[in-house]
Amino acid sequence: QVQLVESGGGLVQAGGSLRLSCAASGRTFSTYDMGWYRQAPGKERERVATISWSGVITYYVDSVKGRFTISRDNAKNTVYLQMNSLKPEDTAIYYCNAARTWASNNYWGQGTQVTVSS
Repeated sequence: QVQLVESGGGLVQAGGSLRLSCAASGRTFSTYDMGWYRQAPGKERERVATISWSGVITYYVDSVKGRFTISRDNAKNTVYLQMNSLKPEDTAIYYCNAARTWASNNYWGQGTQVTVSS
């Protein structure tokens, strides 16, 4: 069982920056692929960025490429999402995810609200 706790959300003006953090419990963090997802009101949850267990492979949805950066610190059991040049359409609840598809493990955090004002 892995518990995930997100932090760093808030209210920011368009063009500003935020850094989200997700702290994971347990000693197996380095074996999990980690990801950030978001869900805006009335919309489906969307995959924003993911990073492989080794940190070598990353993925970004097209709408955030060049603006967001995902990273991880396996020594601190933490994954980050640096968000720059924020836009109002980035407003959503952001969720942290830990997954090991080979073991059918999939865990979610409680989410953190990001609001970007125009």
